[in-house]
Amino acid sequence: METKRDLVGRTSELPLHPQDEVECRRCGVHCDKVVYPAACVERGCSFLYSYKEFGHNYIGCMQKVFDVEIDVDLLQAAERTGEFGAVKATRRPLPPCRSEVESCYDARTEDVGCLNPEFYELPVGEPTFRVFAQIRPAASS
Repeated sequence: METKRDLVGRTSELPLHPQDEVECRRCGVHCDKVVYPAACVERGCSFLYSYKEFGHNYIGCMQKVFDVEIDVDLLQAAERTGEFGAVKATRRPLPPCRSEVESCYDARTEDVGCLNPEFYELPVGEPTFRVFAQIRPAASS
């Protein structure tokens, strides 16, 4: 049986290559790396495959950056009305992937900031860091 102390010790350990992980649960925020399959189609990604079944065309990723197969007609219809959106990455996104990190519970951010800032490192060709400015009202004298 695991005690609370065992769980706290395990979650505070940082991995050797945190930028290679696809999710981070080291604090209450819960961050995931996501990719945009519509961008794969737009960019003509060489790792995209397609097949026809039951009268529909489906696409997927040969490198399993995302692990779902998507109906092309539904993807194109969603893109016409807005954006199809992102799907969770199942492995580290490749340089041609349009990817980002999404946080689930931003209100749970701790005062010291992210416990695992290297997690936000994205593939080559993408920004590798973020800058946040907090503007505070000037102290009155």
